[in-house]
Amino acid sequence: MPEIRFKIEWPDGQQETCYSPSLIVQEYFEPGATYTLTDFVERSRTALNIASDRVKAKYGRPCGLAIGQLQTLESRATNYADLTSPQVKLIQFIP
Repeated sequence: MPEIRFKIEWPDGQQETCYSPSLIVQEYFEPGATYTLTDFVERSRTALNIASDRVKAKYGRPCGLAIGQLQTLESRATNYADLTSPQVKLIQFIP
């Protein structure tokens, strides 16, 4: 199963490299695009759950790395929830 990493920039300028066990994230994000924090978390949740389900279909169990990545993103997003119009930028995909 092809995996991919994607680099994001949080509202405070910090960058993070994220993981997906599936290329599905490319259908939900575009390099260089900026998303509201809520939209970013929702897109991440959808894409990473699909990715985990694909691993489950192939190997019989969900992908712990995808679920862990989603938990990390959701947790980190709470740090910016009180900002006015927080945005997350998808910098690039890293094959």
